[in-house]
Amino acid sequence: MSRPVNPVTVPLADYSPQHFLLAVVEGVATVTLNRPERKNPLTFESYRELTDLFRACAFDDEVKSIVVTGAGGNFSSGGDVFEIIGPLVKMDTKGLTAFTRMTGDLVKAMRACPQPIVAAVEGICAGAGAIIAMASDMRLAASGTKVAFLFNKVGLAGCDMGACAILPRIIGQSRASELLYTGRFMTAEEGERWGFFSRIVTPEQVLPQAQLLAKQIAEGPTFANTMTKRMLAMEWAMSVEEAIEAEAVAQALCMTTADFERAFEAFANKVKPVFRGG
Repeated sequence: MSRPVNPVTVPLADYSPQHFLLAVVEGVATVTLNRPERKNPLTFESYRELTDLFRACAFDDEVKSIVVTGAGGNFSSGGDVFEIIGPLVKMDTKGLTAFTRMTGDLVKAMRACPQPIVAAVEGICAGAGAIIAMASDMRLAASGTKVAFLFNKVGLAGCDMGACAILPRIIGQSRASELLYTGRFMTAEEGERWGFFSRIVTPEQVLPQAQLLAKQIAEGPTFANTMTKRMLAMEWAMSVEEAIEAEAVAQALCMTTADFERAFEAFANKVKPVFRGG
């Protein structure tokens, strides 16, 4: 089977996206949605460029983890009302299906991306913005954050971009159903209590704390972290017996890496292991 084409043909550290900000420091890529005057809404173009970015991550060995955040005190208000929703009401079924598949491709790219993703969520996190937070592997919230899967507020179903598959697995079926049927905002406190957020920090600390967590992950064994992400996704559809067997194979593969040997040598010498990947 041929390897998929890299949609971004330069290292991520040298890539200059048009529709968001990107910085790579010490193995951590920080993606910043950057339309603060509109609470960072998404457009047709930003959907595509974000999807390309996460697909490109599979080709960049220098990026070990990713942080997603928003500029100006908000995460994202979702799809731009005038640049997305307005044109959608004029499309036929073929065009609408192409659009919904394109938005779903962003979640697929995030889940297939080998690097763990940390969302630093602040302020308003709604619609497709809530989906991006949901599709991340971990989420930190700033105090005062509000999250809404508000698709039914615009006459649509809650089954958007994988929400009906992923959200119940994070917060439970009943709580997910309530949010998807009502479109109401979930507070940061509810989100932490329900398991959507790992923790709540001050607005000033949400991005630094997310980057610190991402850096801690980046300093770990790269191949093993990728395998953990793969197993967390694949085992949704497995029985316990199948999952145990899959993990046996995955862990055996990890034992062939140089990082596993490095960890043993560090333990034997009573020093902290330094992982280099591979």
